[in-house]
Amino acid sequence: MAHHIPTGQLVAVKQTNLDECIEEELLQLMNEVLLSRLFRHPNLLTSRLVFSSCCQLWILTPLMSYGSADTLLRTYFPDGMSESLIAYLLYGVLKALEYLHKMGYVHRGVKASHILLSGEGHVYLSGLHSVYSMMRDGKRMRAVFDMPHHSPALLPWLSPELLRQDLHGYGVKSDIYSLGIVACELVSGRVPFQDMLPTQMLLQKLRGSHCCLLDVAPFPLGELGGLKVSRSGVDSGIGESVATGSMTHSATAPPTDRPQSPGPKNHSATLHNLVQLCLQQQPERRPSASTLLTHAFFKQVKRHTRDTFLSLMYPAVPLTSLEDPPVSCLPAPSCHAPTPTSAEAAWDFS
Repeated sequence: MAHHIPTGQLVAVKQTNLDECIEEELLQLMNEVLLSRLFRHPNLLTSRLVFSSCCQLWILTPLMSYGSADTLLRTYFPDGMSESLIAYLLYGVLKALEYLHKMGYVHRGVKASHILLSGEGHVYLSGLHSVYSMMRDGKRMRAVFDMPHHSPALLPWLSPELLRQDLHGYGVKSDIYSLGIVACELVSGRVPFQDMLPTQMLLQKLRGSHCCLLDVAPFPLGELGGLKVSRSGVDSGIGESVATGSMTHSATAPPTDRPQSPGPKNHSATLHNLVQLCLQQQPERRPSASTLLTHAFFKQVKRHTRDTFLSLMYPAVPLTSLEDPPVSCLPAPSCHAPTPTSAEAAWDFS
């Protein structure tokens, strides 16, 4: 961490030894820095200051006192978060995706570890190194074909059309699929498909295997007549109420390295519907980020204040409320520490 002397604010510091980076990693860093200068949105985490000292690249970003959603799940919510908190986090992510997609970019790295929460309760989407432009020669492409770097770690969140790598390519709707996987992750505390081998996971996704929420009892098929069905076979849930019920079970077994839930939960019909819409096999059937922001599941976000959602974070506490920050968060003394110049005198890296 570093301390901004004029404002008294703490910031996170990412230090990279450029001499140890391969060409691919340097290109990713360059892309991340350039996009961070380009994007301006309250739900996108961008750098506050970037500079180099000798062979070290320093990137300073606002400190996310609550950390990532992934860290919160592993530390405080091993059995999943409350629906209200999930709605709050996903709403912030959708606002960021709406901005990116309108700018002509696809994120390709939407997952819980890239969803960050500040001490004031602001939701940020990070992971700009995976962002890819859909603009070519001033025109927006209908599809792109580039495979994200380090994709093995991203496999559970990647969409079928991205993994297929065929002539149809993929577009911004790939991020909507990833959002559906994140919703399942936040609900259960477990990543769908994570117990499968990469080849098995790939086959499951390409065959159209659905990952859905697990309820106490599935909704009887004979009682589905009251649901309004869209052309895609899934109730849209946009701007209208959704009948209560659960229709599917999860396709994955819980891992053994996390605490087990005392029992399956009853999830709201609007949450079920949101997940189903996001995880549809055909990308053209998935709603856009703008459309999903009007989904019935997010009505609760507009009804409550930010402080109300922060109260749902208990027992998690922000890093800035701790008397002594963890040693791992403090930079170790190093000969590579930057020497403040006139432009950098406002920063304390000690």
